This record gives sequence, structure tokens and C-alpha cells, in this order.
Amino acid sequence: MLVSMRFWVSEQGGLVDAADARVSVLDHGFTVADGVFETLKVTDGVAFALTRHLDRLSRSASLMGLPSPDPTIVRSAVEQTIEANAAHLTGLARLRITYTAGVAPLGSDRGESGTTLVVALSPMSAWPDSTAAVTVAWPRNERGALAGIKSTSYADNVLALAHAHARGAGEALMPDTRGLLCEGTGSNVFLVLEGQLITPSLATGCLPGVTRALVLEWSDAMEVDHPMEVLGLAEEIFLTSSTRDIQPVHRVNESGLPSPGPTTAAVMAEFAQRASDDIDP
Repeated sequence: MLVSMRFWVSEQGGLVDAADARVSVLDHGFTVADGVFETLKVTDGVAFALTRHLDRLSRSASLMGLPSPDPTIVRSAVEQTIEANAAHLTGLARLRITYTAGVAPLGSDRGESGTTLVVALSPMSAWPDSTAAVTVAWPRNERGALAGIKSTSYADNVLALAHAHARGAGEALMPDTRGLLCEGTGSNVFLVLEGQLITPSLATGCLPGVTRALVLEWSDAMEVDHPMEVLGLAEEIFLTSSTRDIQPVHRVNESGLPSPGPTTAAVMAEFAQRASDDIDP
């Protein structure tokens, strides 16, 4: 992250230099992870699918019982942050919107000081052309209060991803509490089974990913739930997320896969074309 970059921090009333950006140590987002966030891909100074991300931010906040963020303010903050850093945005960048319950007493009770909004930006490198994945036994709780919410409570993901990295993989795939395939630590998962492109349904507690939704709209993919063992039967597997778009998986645990397979390649081409035609689909 470049210290010369500028971030939008609500407590400071607008843009501030990265080195001067401050959020209270009593912010509930810091003390108990009481917040939600969005991550967007920015290409040459343009954020992709901003409207969908703002809609999901509002949905997550509502499900968390937080006041709905003003989409006009958030959109303006995003635009200001990108514009202020235009000189650094000659390629890919990662933009993060973080929205928390704000300053509160120590403990689980929320305070009355109002919410905190931070929009931050940093350069990023393109994801590898393909990745390996491992499975983990730690489940997503599809019946939990945070199911399907892009919450800042991310410790499960941190541990699972570290587990994957320690085994030479770039992503960890996890089940729900019933043993059904759910999602990755920061991605949704698609697989080709008997020629049909499928992805786990939202009933597994997986995140309703923006890229996941676009692939469902722009392909013949279907939501179908299977036990984790389906990964061993898959003909192709790929991951989706807002910064990686579509990333083929060349290995799950010890099983190799085509990378990309024909279906994955076709979906990648269709996605790239449509995303190029419409930056805010």
C-alpha cells in the first residue's frame, strides 16, 4: 500500500492521506468485528459493478441491524477516492468499503455515536492464471446469524486460507454444517458435473457473490447442492470473486483438473466480453 495514497474516512470528514487516516480504537468494527464490507476491482481508474456492490453493502448492513448506508454518500466516497489516486491507478487496484457500527462501549452492546465509513484503495497484482485448492473440515454455519452476510468477522477465513497456503494451495473450500459444498474463504465455487455447470445454492450459507450472480446470469449454470465429495467427481472447477473474476482450479487436494477446461474457458470469454461492454452491469 502506498503511503502517498488518499483514503476516504468518515470520521475525518472526507479524504485524508493514508498515513493520517484514523479510526477509534473503540470502534465496534475493531473491538468485535461489528461491521460489513465490500471489495471491488478497479481497472485503470474505473470500479466494476459498483451498483451491485452498493446494493449488497446495504443488504449486509440491514441483516446486521445497522443503519442503511446512504448510497449517494458511499458512491461519492468511492469516486473521490479513485479520483484522488488517479496517478497511481494505471493497472489493477483493490478498493474496499468498510462500514461499521462505530464507537461503542467495550463489549457487545452497540453505542450511539453513529456509524463509521472507510473507503480504501491499494494497487494489486493480477491473480495467477489458475490455482490449487484444498478442502477443510471447518464448516460454514448456514443457520448462523452471519450466513450470507459479507461481515468483517473474517477469522475463520484467515485460518482456512493459512491452512491452504501451508499446503501449497491458493484457496480452501469448505462445507456447510450438513457436509454440502459451500464456498471458499474469499470466493464462490463452480464445477462442471456430467457436462452441467453448477454452483452451491445460497441455502448452504455461501456469500451471494457479485461475480457469482453475473456468471449465473451470463451462462447456463444452475444452483445445485452436493456433498463435498462431488469435488472428486468434477470435470472442471473454477472460482469466482470480485477481484479475480473467474479463476480455474488445476488441483483439489491431490486430484488434478484441466485448467481451464472447455466450459470454464467459454465462461471466462463470455464474462470478459460482457464486463468490457458494461462496467456496471
